[in-house]
Amino acid sequence: MRIFIAGASGAIGTPLVAQLVARGHEVSGTTRSPGRAENLRKLGAEPVIMDALDPESVADAVARAEPEVVVHQLTAFGGPATFSNAKRMVAATNRLRTEGTDHLLAAARAAGARRVVAQSNGAWMQRAGGPVADESGRLEPNPPKGAAALVGALRHLEESVTAIDWADGIAIRYGGFYGPGTDISTGPEATIAKQIRKRRVPVIGGGAGVWSVVHVEDAASATVAVIERGRPGIYHVGDDEPAAVRELFPFLADALGAKPPRRVPAWLVRPLAGAGAVDMMTRARGISSEKIKSELGWTPRYATWRTGFVEGLS
Repeated sequence: MRIFIAGASGAIGTPLVAQLVARGHEVSGTTRSPGRAENLRKLGAEPVIMDALDPESVADAVARAEPEVVVHQLTAFGGPATFSNAKRMVAATNRLRTEGTDHLLAAARAAGARRVVAQSNGAWMQRAGGPVADESGRLEPNPPKGAAALVGALRHLEESVTAIDWADGIAIRYGGFYGPGTDISTGPEATIAKQIRKRRVPVIGGGAGVWSVVHVEDAASATVAVIERGRPGIYHVGDDEPAAVRELFPFLADALGAKPPRRVPAWLVRPLAGAGAVDMMTRARGISSEKIKSELGWTPRYATWRTGFVEGLS
């Protein structure tokens, strides 16, 4: 198929391009950086420089590619893992998930695409019910003040993509990424891993929040399955072992050769990190990936972070 990937040079975009090309698809991939365009070309994709917040730029790029499938993997994450930078990255990503989504959908429709697949996130499932949510669950309707815009942007993306009636609209709620090219790896870009080694990423409160994670290569292979065979709606993509932060973080620190993370009371860190970070550490729910396994036959290479954190960070 002819596939257009918006955000092709990101953490998941790079392995996704490689896997799609290996399966014989014709891929066009966008990047904001001319320097990364050559990397996409080496992977076998046609690089496209595009401003996702400029509707004319998006319309022109998609029209030229004439895609059957449009894939939305746009985010603005990257750079130093500081609170101020995190706020800027989240704000920019929120725009890509709202304005950017609208521009891509309009362009995809005009180009006659028959499928749209978009990146959502499984970290903000409604804070009610058991420790793990399936696709019937909804995003948290009353998120903490500091996370309201983020969750609202995810909701806009999911509702916009899954509501289209001119093509198959599919949103993928991913678990947290780790592995090469991500913030949790052994590479030079792994800013969060560096903070973990410096013991600057604590377990907040009791660390009862349940997180789902997924190796970036597994996230890419799941996306390939959705692109090729997915049905309209929502799929969850995570490994087989959602786990509480108090269990996950010490294991990751050990895998990175770091000392165990500090434990910090929620009341102490809330003024600095914000209510959203505290909520994630103490109330988050994991996601179940049984739907994509049963419907599409997807199986992660790293079924659990216990293996992935040891073997898959580099």
